[in-house]
Amino acid sequence: MNDLSPPSLSRGCRDEPILKQRGQHEVFCGLTGIIWLHRKMQDAFFLVIGSRTCAHLLQSAAGVMIFAEPRFGTAILEETDLAGLADAQTELDRVATELLARRPDIKQLFLVGSCPSEVIKLDLARAAERLTEKHAPSVRVLNFSGSGIETTFTQGEDACLASMVPVLAKTDARQLMLVGALPDVVEEQAVSLLNQMGIDGVKVLPAPRADDDLGVGSGTVFALTQPFLGDTHAALERRGARHLPAPFPFGEEGTTAWLRTIADEFGIDAETFDRVTAAPRARARKAIAQASEALRDKSVFFFPDSQLEIPLARFLTRECGMDAIEVSAPFIHKGIVGPDLDMLAQGPTLAEGQDVDLQLERCRDARPDLTVCGLGLANPLEAEGLATKWAIELVFTPVHFYEQAGDLAGLFSRPMRRAEMLKLDPASSREINLGGVGAGPRGLPA
Repeated sequence: MNDLSPPSLSRGCRDEPILKQRGQHEVFCGLTGIIWLHRKMQDAFFLVIGSRTCAHLLQSAAGVMIFAEPRFGTAILEETDLAGLADAQTELDRVATELLARRPDIKQLFLVGSCPSEVIKLDLARAAERLTEKHAPSVRVLNFSGSGIETTFTQGEDACLASMVPVLAKTDARQLMLVGALPDVVEEQAVSLLNQMGIDGVKVLPAPRADDDLGVGSGTVFALTQPFLGDTHAALERRGARHLPAPFPFGEEGTTAWLRTIADEFGIDAETFDRVTAAPRARARKAIAQASEALRDKSVFFFPDSQLEIPLARFLTRECGMDAIEVSAPFIHKGIVGPDLDMLAQGPTLAEGQDVDLQLERCRDARPDLTVCGLGLANPLEAEGLATKWAIELVFTPVHFYEQAGDLAGLFSRPMRRAEMLKLDPASSREINLGGVGAGPRGLPA
């Protein structure tokens, strides 16, 4: 059984100096979060106020079937809008009203801002208030920004959830809230484990439906399931809720530490905790050991992309035997990832933000065995002979908690095994360099 007590700060990285990078950076659009959020909230619709590029992004990234009626769309700014010849607020009201008349199943309408300058000028908060007054109580209209100008793509979810917190009902009842969108099967696993310990009535944000009994107040304690929810974290604390800081539930060790933090808060005894977690912990350890054979004693370099980087570095170094050279994240919120930093051994360079040219130089000099990066950097680095893992796949694939621990290790070991095979087959190596990386689950790279 692993020792889950956090190492002393002399061994952890919480107080290590952080390289602040403020140069040119690679980011992906925050509208991406709609692709998984619209599956979690069954009565919500996401109306993006943007350009045709926004529409193409969502249609291509989501892969919606032609016969399906999706729960997202784009109110496209036409040439007359851009020229100032049309009243954008009037047009927005018209589009929203027509949408709600056609789709009476919609109970939550999100107005999602994007990055065109004309959209930035629109007061979507005022529009949401106006539309709520018009369509209440049957529809609640909220707004958030999915612009990718200064944020990373996972912050679309953070902005969405943060917009929901102020309108949650007030309750002072003692309750646990799990915060962050997870695949349904993973969420069910987490809630089941907590229920088996005797923690009932677990609430989840986002809830599947607007009329779910979801409130927040001084009796609420919340555990984050995703490390990129800084604004949501702050919004919940403003409502009186209290955060339970814990390592994130990646791998056996992280999942056990996350569950133990909650169990301690609710007074669950050690015998009950061990009885509930022993079997899934054993399965997770076995799966990780099998999947991580190719990772032992290999080096990894993280570019900033998804904000999962610090918890994943902890998982790869402590449970998979890897050596982290550099761990970069778009933002480092120690109130959220501090427990993971406590468990991450000193050694790697910690970096916040990005100056992409300088970081590429460091990566090329280090020649890591595996580089975790965004889409725009992966193929060029593969062409230079570096094995890569697309960071976005770690968001779209179920990777949290015990039953997915082996799959998580496998996401990193597959490109390592592929790289080893290509070293033995020069012809295949030339083909990969010309053709890009291979495909993995859901059409994403392996």
